[in-house]
Amino acid sequence: MAETTAALPPGRRVRLRLDRDGIIKRLFMGVIALYLIAALALPLYAMLSKSFVTYGFDLARYEFQVSDETGTVWSEPVTAEALNADLGAVPADDLRSSSDGRLSATVFFPDFSFRSPVKYRLRGTTGDAPWLVGLDLKNTTDWQEYDSNTFRRINLRPVKSVGVQNYAEYFSNPTLFSSIQNSLYIAVISTVLTVVFAFGFAYAINRSCMPFKGAFRMIAMMPILVPSLLPGIALIYLFGNQGMLKSLLMGQSIYGPLGIVIGSVFFTFPHALIIISTALSIADQRQYEAAESLRASKWRTFWTVTIPGARYGLISAAFVTFTLVITDFGLPKVIGGQYNVLAIDIYKQVIGQQNFEMGAVVSVILLIPAVLAFLVDRQVQKKQVSLLSARSVPYQPRPDRRFEALCLAWCGVMAVFIVGIIAICQYAALIRFWPYDLSLSLKNYAFDRMDGGGWAAYWNSIKLALMTAGIGTVVIFTGAYMVEKIDGFKTGRGLFQFLAMLPMAVPGMVLGLAYIFFFNNPANPLHFIYGTMIILVISTVTHFYTVGHLTALTALKQIDAEFEPVASSLRQPFYKLFARVTVPVCLPAILDISIYLFVNAMTTVSAVVFIYSTHTALASIAVLNMDDAGDIAPAAAMGMMIFYTNAGARILHALASRRILNRTQAWRLR
Repeated sequence: MAETTAALPPGRRVRLRLDRDGIIKRLFMGVIALYLIAALALPLYAMLSKSFVTYGFDLARYEFQVSDETGTVWSEPVTAEALNADLGAVPADDLRSSSDGRLSATVFFPDFSFRSPVKYRLRGTTGDAPWLVGLDLKNTTDWQEYDSNTFRRINLRPVKSVGVQNYAEYFSNPTLFSSIQNSLYIAVISTVLTVVFAFGFAYAINRSCMPFKGAFRMIAMMPILVPSLLPGIALIYLFGNQGMLKSLLMGQSIYGPLGIVIGSVFFTFPHALIIISTALSIADQRQYEAAESLRASKWRTFWTVTIPGARYGLISAAFVTFTLVITDFGLPKVIGGQYNVLAIDIYKQVIGQQNFEMGAVVSVILLIPAVLAFLVDRQVQKKQVSLLSARSVPYQPRPDRRFEALCLAWCGVMAVFIVGIIAICQYAALIRFWPYDLSLSLKNYAFDRMDGGGWAAYWNSIKLALMTAGIGTVVIFTGAYMVEKIDGFKTGRGLFQFLAMLPMAVPGMVLGLAYIFFFNNPANPLHFIYGTMIILVISTVTHFYTVGHLTALTALKQIDAEFEPVASSLRQPFYKLFARVTVPVCLPAILDISIYLFVNAMTTVSAVVFIYSTHTALASIAVLNMDDAGDIAPAAAMGMMIFYTNAGARILHALASRRILNRTQAWRLR
């Protein structure tokens, strides 16, 4: 007889009860998630909303009456729209306006004279029909009477509406639309060149036995220490209208795409090199031995083993470089000339024309390629598989004098290019008056005598960098710890991960403009931080959040997951485990995050160019302002101060790291 089993009666679903540590971890993660929402998601939403806002003069909202010369007999009410239809005083295109537009009421009365005894009445036909009497704002449906002398001071104000007119206007303007093509063209050319040059450099470092590898690595990282404006200044001194090597261009101008591409290769080179070098450093010697045993040529081995093994690194480097170039503002501003790109369009619309709505439109357009590049890169990274197994043999390059000489020549050329750009900037900073007085002097370092913010801007940058490194490291590492070490809570962790990855896809200028719309709103309870150092710290930490978050996650994933259950079984709160185990073990990553934030806070331009104030001007902004004022040599001097500060910080970081790690990481050597 078949054995039967009785089914258990249905009951309530069993759920694990959260302990105190679980609740505290969720609260910490929630607080940092709220920070990311307030510092990133809400400003981006405000900017996106602003891009659909249009302003224009709705003449049907206003009615006028005119008296006779005695001021007792009044004409029939007539709308401004009807008057304009008869007179054609204001063309339809001129009715579009910015939020601060003004339209004089006198344009609808060709016989107007402010000395006339004639009086005028004005009212709104709807509840939203604002006008100005001098500086006093009026908005009423009741008749308001004015004499002629007062009437000449009346200006109609635009009204707000929502629609896609801004986007239609942008794409219908050939000059503005060409910026998209220019940006894509510059980004693609720069990306191809940078990836090729960086691959050759990384290949020489990782796959040859050439000498001076350490020196070449150090030189290759130098562009990270300077703002992107600095190579533009160096190129002006080399190939500008009065440049030392102008004749080498054979009539071509450095002001435009040529200069932007050369400068872009300079400042994106180390970013691509780090990624490609990491990809090339992971290789299995057995694959090359197999190719050699099959008598494959070195060229065939290169295309069938080396390139496929490094393809994900190459793709990632390409997308990172593309994003950096297409979103960069400083270099096109210094050497772009009349060659418009999207980042410059944003600056011109906001600073030059005060057209914040159109600036928001360009920001959204600039955001699209950056987000797409980021998403494609993330998808590529998901497909990457481990190239090394437990049986893998690390690749060891074999001595080859001819190949080593070729590698040394390639790295030497790139090193000369990088050192030459920085050396030219230092030379420019010491020359009295280019090109007429080439004697050396320190007068260009007298920043207080020039526009741009003076030495106070430099000290503000030091303050910003220290605050960003300190506060940012704590926030980023704490957030990464909470999201990595929380049990369950899959939805919340997924949302946090999305918020943490989002900053990498947002260009600095887009973030800065979004901060204007969000934090400069008086109705925002956080409005009080606008124009202070606090908002600069928040902007910088948010802008560079993702790289620090990924660095922290990488370190945290190396810690055995058994630590938390053991600590829980011993009734030890998680914060003791965090302080006594997690932080000491992850100290190398924590120090890397801090120096990364410090260096980028010193060099950033795009993320702060819209939100600094007179008393929070920064050194990188001072370089921009001095260049705008024609003080190129002092701009180079300030740029070199940023370089030396970052170099000094790197050296101090290396020395401090060695001493601290020797004390806290001795267990790694056992």
